[in-house]
Amino acid sequence: MGEHILVVDDESWVVGLVQGYLEQAGFRVSTASDGPSALERFEADDPDLVILDWMLPRLDGLEVTRRIRAQSKVPIILLTARADEGDRVTGLETGADDYVVKPFSARELEARVRAVLRRADGRVGRSSVLEVGGIRLDLARHEVSVEGRPVELSPMEFDLLAFLMERPGRAFTRLELLEAVRGVTYESFERSIDSHVKRLRQKIEPDPKRPRLLLTVFGVGYRLAGGKP
Repeated sequence: MGEHILVVDDESWVVGLVQGYLEQAGFRVSTASDGPSALERFEADDPDLVILDWMLPRLDGLEVTRRIRAQSKVPIILLTARADEGDRVTGLETGADDYVVKPFSARELEARVRAVLRRADGRVGRSSVLEVGGIRLDLARHEVSVEGRPVELSPMEFDLLAFLMERPGRAFTRLELLEAVRGVTYESFERSIDSHVKRLRQKIEPDPKRPRLLLTVFGVGYRLAGGKP
């Protein structure tokens, strides 16, 4: 059998459609219809990926995402009718790996599932602890410290820093960074990386106004100091 996917939606027809299509595609599927039951199923089933509706009863999808992210890096795809750019950014910042707007095609959702799982597989085998320029990042424990001082990062900030720490000195465009950490390449989101970098600098730089760790590469994007530019 294939990977185990947890599908969570309060509309039974959506659950039936997604479950049937994914099972035909070779995946194992379990389901839930509200936030609390989604967390219960997550604990019981230990799925490889979660497909999660935003507007769930009792506990919405964003809060479920936050609670899952507090204990796991399992890939999460948000399903929602909210197509506003701000909503998309909020979902990604909360810790979702991808965002699919209703109505959607089952084939598109399957393609997104496979792409997110491929990215997750690519993280397997990475060194658990990264150290660059006084920053220490523990992938397994999801912990970061700067010169021995613990630092609290959002899921997006953590993933962005981890990606750059694995490639010190290399410059990346905003779109490359967005695609690497969240798998999306919407040009309208490109500048959202700037806000993540700004907040990250406030947490890791001695002087955020004169960064020496997370550097701007004018005309390109950003790089982490170290290695070969």
